[in-house]
Amino acid sequence: MLYNPARRDTALDMGLVWSVLLLLAIGLVMVYSASIAMADAERFTGFRSHYFLARHGIYLVVGVVAAFLAFKVPVQLWQRASPFLFMAGVGLLVLVIIPGIGREVNGARRWIALGPLTFQPSEVMKLLVVLYAADYTVRKAAFMDDLKKGFLPMFAVMFMVAGLLLREPDFGALVVVTTIAMGILFLGGLNWRLFVGLAVLLAGAFVVLIISSPYRLQRILGFMDPWADAYGKGYQLSHSLIAFGRGEWFGVGLGASVEKLFYLPEAHTDFLMAVIAEELGFVGVAGVITLFLFLVVRAFAVGRQATSLERYYAALVAQGIGIWISAQAFINMGVNMGLLPTKGLTLPFLSFGGTGIVMNCVAVAILLRIDFENRYLMKGGSL
Repeated sequence: MLYNPARRDTALDMGLVWSVLLLLAIGLVMVYSASIAMADAERFTGFRSHYFLARHGIYLVVGVVAAFLAFKVPVQLWQRASPFLFMAGVGLLVLVIIPGIGREVNGARRWIALGPLTFQPSEVMKLLVVLYAADYTVRKAAFMDDLKKGFLPMFAVMFMVAGLLLREPDFGALVVVTTIAMGILFLGGLNWRLFVGLAVLLAGAFVVLIISSPYRLQRILGFMDPWADAYGKGYQLSHSLIAFGRGEWFGVGLGASVEKLFYLPEAHTDFLMAVIAEELGFVGVAGVITLFLFLVVRAFAVGRQATSLERYYAALVAQGIGIWISAQAFINMGVNMGLLPTKGLTLPFLSFGGTGIVMNCVAVAILLRIDFENRYLMKGGSL
């Protein structure tokens, strides 16, 4: 019998809930702060300074509603539906690269227009890869040491997804999706020799992709020494580093950032952390990192608890969500701080971006559902 979460005899993990709510609240405030100048200047906003705040607020409401609905779905149903959801996600990746359906911005075709809003299939695919890879690993548990039966089918599927993401192109999403799949396979018991061999092959493939693309190669060169061409390929990173330097320990004050005044491109999306660093300083950045660390630690703790209850699919989904959030947050922060090459990835729960916010909220809802069912089982219930 499927357990109904409407019964209130099992508590939620309020620490996890509050950490996510704090991240969403910080994101709402900082997106508004980082986008005021741009909203005032851009004609499409109607010269309304709260344009991006209003849109981000709508995305948050949609995300919370979607999270509430997702929490109602038992984990068993997510497992049964995961292959079909994954196929639907692949279909969306195909649709987005079709001219006339996919919307092109700055040379990339990553969005599907839905009236005044846009929808980004690659963000949906991150969650669907978590669900599908966990289901595949559980189904193929007996063949994780077998190259032909255990590894190659998943490799073929991910190769297809990688090809579609590169057609957009969305190299950042490809890195995150690959990290998720690799992490779940490893946690699911993939033979370590296969894992190491695949890691080497993937590293080589990424090097080839970078070298073969002048655009990506320029980003790597700009990352190595942004000050060598501070007005060219190093422009974005150099201004991000200036923002971090200006913030010092306690920041210049909320709303007082200079870099967001048309110096730092994508200040409200990919480089929101730089604005946080400038306005809130080291203390603000440390606070955000602490919240992410708590969230990821809790995700893996929920996964370990599910494993102890022999709920292996739920365990891999929880840990897969932890891998996704930690990998994307680490890459975004690394890019902002000049530790990694510039890549277009948003900061989970904080950056402006509708589909990303909604899918982050849904992922946390599934994580809470897994923890909810764990607690119920530990009290002697049955699903």
